[in-house]
Amino acid sequence: MKYNKICPKCRSIDIIEVPGSAGAYGTGNNIQVGWSNFSAVLVHRYVCASCGYSEEWINKDELQKLKKKYKQ
Repeated sequence: MKYNKICPKCRSIDIIEVPGSAGAYGTGNNIQVGWSNFSAVLVHRYVCASCGYSEEWINKDELQKLKKKYKQ
């Protein structure tokens, strides 16, 4: 859905993009990798407004932060 803006389940083109955010005390759609909001990795959502199917995506340039923190 991120790239072609078409729902893979129902084929609708009515897609809502919800940008990731990082607020006070870790609120928002993010993954904390440090002690401050500045280190949070934002998780962006794409939601089909027809059937409710959703996907979550992280920008490629932020994947290294996750690997450093969580990959064993």
